[in-house]
Amino acid sequence: MNTTVENVRNIGISAHIDSGKTTLSERILFYTKRIHAIHDVKGKDGVGATMDSMELEKERGITIASAATFCEWLDHEINIIDTPGHVDFTIEVERSLRVLDGAVLVLCSVGGVQSQSITVDLQMKRYQVPCLAFINKCDRSGADPARVIGQLRSKLGHNAVALQIPIGLEANFQGIVDLLAMKAVYFDGSNGEKVRIEEIPAELRDEARKQREEMIDAATMFSDELMEAVLEERPIPDALIIAALRRGTLARKITPVLIGSAYKNKGVQPLLDAVTRYLPCPSDVENTALDLEHNEAPVVLSTDPDKPIVALAFKLEDGTYGQLTYIRVYQGTLAKGAVIVNTRTGKKTKVGRVVRMHADQMEDIEAISAGYIGALFGIECSSGDTFVSPGQNLTMTSMFVPEPVISLAIFPKDNKSQINMSKALNRFTKEDPTFRTHMDEETNETIIEGMGELHLEIYVERMKREYGAEVETGKPRVAYRETITQRAEFNYTHKKQTGGSGQYARIAGYLEPITEGPEDFLFVNEVRGGAIPTQYIPACEKGFHLCMAKGPKMEFPVTGVRVVINDGASHAVDSSDMAFQAAARGAFREGYAKAKPVVHEPIMKVVVESPTEFQGAVMGLLNQRRGMIVGAQDEGVMTVVEAQVPLAEMFGFSTILRSATQGKAQFTMEFAVYRQVPQSIAEQIAEEVALRKKSAA
Repeated sequence: MNTTVENVRNIGISAHIDSGKTTLSERILFYTKRIHAIHDVKGKDGVGATMDSMELEKERGITIASAATFCEWLDHEINIIDTPGHVDFTIEVERSLRVLDGAVLVLCSVGGVQSQSITVDLQMKRYQVPCLAFINKCDRSGADPARVIGQLRSKLGHNAVALQIPIGLEANFQGIVDLLAMKAVYFDGSNGEKVRIEEIPAELRDEARKQREEMIDAATMFSDELMEAVLEERPIPDALIIAALRRGTLARKITPVLIGSAYKNKGVQPLLDAVTRYLPCPSDVENTALDLEHNEAPVVLSTDPDKPIVALAFKLEDGTYGQLTYIRVYQGTLAKGAVIVNTRTGKKTKVGRVVRMHADQMEDIEAISAGYIGALFGIECSSGDTFVSPGQNLTMTSMFVPEPVISLAIFPKDNKSQINMSKALNRFTKEDPTFRTHMDEETNETIIEGMGELHLEIYVERMKREYGAEVETGKPRVAYRETITQRAEFNYTHKKQTGGSGQYARIAGYLEPITEGPEDFLFVNEVRGGAIPTQYIPACEKGFHLCMAKGPKMEFPVTGVRVVINDGASHAVDSSDMAFQAAARGAFREGYAKAKPVVHEPIMKVVVESPTEFQGAVMGLLNQRRGMIVGAQDEGVMTVVEAQVPLAEMFGFSTILRSATQGKAQFTMEFAVYRQVPQSIAEQIAEEVALRKKSAA
């Protein structure tokens, strides 16, 4: 590695489903000579795209796990992570953005800013990741980059600045006009590898001048020198405009917009130039860690390779040679033979094999220095762990992990499958924080939880293929919650007399709903005059807290309850922690029954994109599913309908939607909010719960 840290770019490619992320990654690898032939995502040659290395990805033509690779362009080293578009795999995008310095937001020139583009943009905001926008598919019928730039401004609030305009559109898309160099750029050769630069066609000159003035105008906000040059009408050097645009991009105040068609091999090389020009290098980004010895005080990390190591394990994979840990080094140098400490467990480990990844291939290297992404073998850790040099006690802030919204019961067909299924579940839960598993105590079923039907379907399929575990699945279950709707008093005495000392505890107080704030449970101690001795208060809290895991009404988790205790009684001999815990459980049940408990269900934000002629049919389908239409808008030949629909009604929706729209509509859904279930539905749920208990008994 001869490049300096200033010439390193760690970028992610993220976008809505089918905007062409993986196709773009494939072209980038081809032009930077990492691969010697281009394969398509749903390759007729049966090879599939380089970044989709999993068999399932090749079959379905989607990206499931983010893949990492690196390439070189104009003396710069670019580490790329290609991320999935489906919201079910949102954690893959989340963890990639956590360790990247910059990103390329790919937008379809026909679809524009779609629902998933909005989600990805929110994730970029969460981690303050500067980005470029690439408007792809300019060769498609209905392509309109100007409309997409307008949507970037209106829907995402970006200060979008066009750096290029198209020469022709749709079937007539020939190339681009570079507004910086004021030249026309064409891409010749069978794979667009020969870049030809010509004068701008006469009919586009006025438009190009106008757009260039707009670009310079936006850039002057970030450079006094450029402002002076414009006001004095001096010739403006390119370097001055580039420096101003870069400053604006790094501050997330400007989003440079580039255009092209990855599939038709047009516009990819200028995008690579823009990545090296405008996106940050590791030293441009301020990364902080928390000092665990000093009340988690923030510590700014430096990209100095000689300082103590601070690195984050952001993704795990089970490779042929054992666990592969993807790691981003923020400070110091992680070399073969170095001793590192896992901050979470305090375990020391000696670094064995250090590799760099290229999709599913790897090459051995001696060290990963600050600012680089690599991978380690044989390190025992979990996703999100921080590694430091011995003597340090720093941790990186963890990433945001959304809660699962759907669960499935799975049953192995035989003993061998049972063992393999356990192995698979152990690995998957370690790799993916949004995939969880537990044993239902009553029914003795293994339950898996995740972000959506596709998410769980993929894991069940992987169990069969990668572990040979033959499993069957039960009906999908929704993650219902219980809560209370009014204040209720309790005054409960727990008495038990056996031989010797008995058990005695009394707790009085009230429960009430939490109306504001994200807390699910609050415990308030208002006991005065030692009615309950101080040493028993934690036992009371623990007793109440244990009741939250399984509600007395239908045994769903309870949320949004504030418990206040204000009186009680104890006995000098018979009171104990155990007695007060039991009293708390009894008090919770007593108060809960009076507090008018209700069941809440997850409501999903569903966005359906369909041809305009099917708008009525789509709205009808959503209304039948207790959906609430939030809005509908026409975008060219397509209509986008946004609705809020209960998750329980969305199972099997994709099949019904396809048949109602001749297979032309697609939808995305993500969790929005929890809302109370109507009475009739609550009764159905109660019947199902009773049946399940009966069959378990």
